Amino acid sequence: MAKLVIKSEGFHNQVLELRLGLNRIGRAPGNDFQIEHPTISATHCEIDLADNGVSLRDCDSTNGTFVNERPVKQSSLWPDQILRIGDVELLVESIDVNISIPKVTVARPAPPIVLDDGIMLCPRHRNNPVTHQCTHCRQILCGECLHRLKRRGGKTLLLCPECSHQAEPLAAPSKKKKKSLLGFLARTVKMPFVRKPD
Repeated sequence: MAKLVIKSEGFHNQVLELRLGLNRIGRAPGNDFQIEHPTISATHCEIDLADNGVSLRDCDSTNGTFVNERPVKQSSLWPDQILRIGDVELLVESIDVNISIPKVTVARPAPPIVLDDGIMLCPRHRNNPVTHQCTHCRQILCGECLHRLKRRGGKTLLLCPECSHQAEPLAAPSKKKKKSLLGFLARTVKMPFVRKPD
């Protein structure tokens, strides 16, 4: 990470590790880095640490801000430059920006419960039957899980809460009909049309 080292006497090479974004330096306690010295203003300057470099801005300080002994209102900072705020000298040791993205693990829901009649219960809402499945991540969902997006002049889209892709309805488990002898005969045996006598 970007670092400034205070080289003036009495500070014992104190290191200021800049954070990503705006860093305020001054005498007042509300600053990101408080340096107690009579020549430093309450809020003396701001250093902005971004992915494209480090920029410095003087905050209308009384005794001025200097880079390599040149007075500046605004400037870029580079390694090995000397930054002076008031009478306090700081060495720009590095301007590296380390951005790390933490690994995020998303807990997967428990598997669904399948009842004896073939109906699956939602792993998130245990009393609701599963009605949909995501077309992308293949998660199974109940009506309560679904995110609904109403389109102007169109139908409502049903979206997966995990990946925001469209969810499609699952086919309901078919109930087996009992086979009866009369139904079997009606399908297989063809009876000639019998006319009742008058």
